[in-house]
Amino acid sequence: MSARLIYGFHAITAKLRQAPGEIREILLDAQRQDARARDLVQHAELQAVRLHLVAGKRLDDLAGGARHQGVVALLAAGRKSLHLDDVLDTLEEPAFLLVLDGVTDPRNLGACLRVADAAGAHAVIAPKDRAAGLNEVAVKTACGAAESVPYLTVTNLARCLRELKEREICVIGTAGEASENLYRAEWPQATAWVLGAEGEGLRRLTRETCDQLVHIPMHGSVDSLNVSVAAGVCLFEARRRRPG
Repeated sequence: MSARLIYGFHAITAKLRQAPGEIREILLDAQRQDARARDLVQHAELQAVRLHLVAGKRLDDLAGGARHQGVVALLAAGRKSLHLDDVLDTLEEPAFLLVLDGVTDPRNLGACLRVADAAGAHAVIAPKDRAAGLNEVAVKTACGAAESVPYLTVTNLARCLRELKEREICVIGTAGEASENLYRAEWPQATAWVLGAEGEGLRRLTRETCDQLVHIPMHGSVDSLNVSVAAGVCLFEARRRRPG
């Protein structure tokens, strides 16, 4: 069986805590003898996960030039495929979702997962086509959030949004030209926040499927934000209004 990789201390420590059985082995730079490395070794021992000390050059080759911080984990190939119902049917509170439309940069995806985790979103949804995959770069950028926030890919995003609406989840899109101000708009507790790629924004059908559109007020010379920054603004404003 082939393996997939994750790298960096945040991502690997999160995997050790949440799903250690998925880790085939951890490769740690033999030169790393600091507290962070020792802590990782201890976690691996507690979970009975194999850990090998290797030369840094081997890690460089595995990571393909990406910043690995001196640690790479090999996981069993294949990630459990989740469906929308798997997430929604287990919720005990109003749904809180992030939907990405046309985000193709894996670093942006990873940053959005990190924001979603920090804001307490229940899942991140994206189309299978015209979207970044959950590759090593995305996982590394997510700093562990790729293991804690479900990432759902759907064949037809507009149909998925209609399904959310049928479940009485308000679908809110962000658009610079929207008349409603994010901070003045009102919405119910159950929400799905839809963001497009910087520069392109939401696709027409996605925009038309939303229940409402809001804009983030801009007070400087720039007229748009990176998608992960915009996601943070929207999700934390929505989080601020949620009970608890």
